[in-house]
Amino acid sequence: MPAHAKAPTAARAAVLSQALTQLAAKLDIGPTEIGQIIGVSQPTASRLLDGSYLLRESAKEWELSAHFVRLYRSLFSLVGGNDSLAKGWLRSENDAFSGQTPIKLIKRIDGLLNVCEYLDAHRARV
Repeated sequence: MPAHAKAPTAARAAVLSQALTQLAAKLDIGPTEIGQIIGVSQPTASRLLDGSYLLRESAKEWELSAHFVRLYRSLFSLVGGNDSLAKGWLRSENDAFSGQTPIKLIKRIDGLLNVCEYLDAHRARV
């Protein structure tokens, strides 16, 4: 296989699934909220978080999971790697979002993208 070729789908799915699971644990986000964020049922999210389900690359859950990882990476850099600050930021009302909490917003696709763009813009200033 040429070096530039895609890794096998199962390996890619395992990496993104594991990354999402680790971020959910770091941010204290349970299966109900993860399911709402990436667009899967609560039982599927539970299986994902316990390692018995892998994200499907051909499904919307893949794209939303990748955006959630992007959100975490931006937030992590802004809070200096402090997961407690990151958790607090996600669950605090924010004037930039009309007083809503980011965790509430990211349960919608447009909200997830908006929060990602907001964090990326602030990260660019640092």
